[in-house]
Amino acid sequence: MHELGVVCEVLKTVQKIVEQEKVSKIEKIVLQVGELSGIVPAYLEECFPAAVYKTPFEGTKLEMEVIPGEVKCKDCSEVFNGLKHNLKCPKCKGEHLDALSGREFIIKEILAC
Repeated sequence: MHELGVVCEVLKTVQKIVEQEKVSKIEKIVLQVGELSGIVPAYLEECFPAAVYKTPFEGTKLEMEVIPGEVKCKDCSEVFNGLKHNLKCPKCKGEHLDALSGREFIIKEILAC
């Protein structure tokens, strides 16, 4: 499960921001996770408590927004959600696709109190 490593890197980044901005406590971290990013949001949620245990982030809430994996068929130009259609165009059944969205992994918001 590489999600624990991902959470640890997020916390390192947030820690740098905490130090730069001189804030005392982080209430919530909001992440945007794309459906095509290779990161499973449920796994992030599962390992977050262990990653923040006995750290300054203990008690911090994690919120995630999932960005749909929109793709465009190179054969017929149909735009659709790639995961809902198993990465196969629902119009022409083509498998030559360009990802339009859903590959993102972004720290969208850090709420300090």
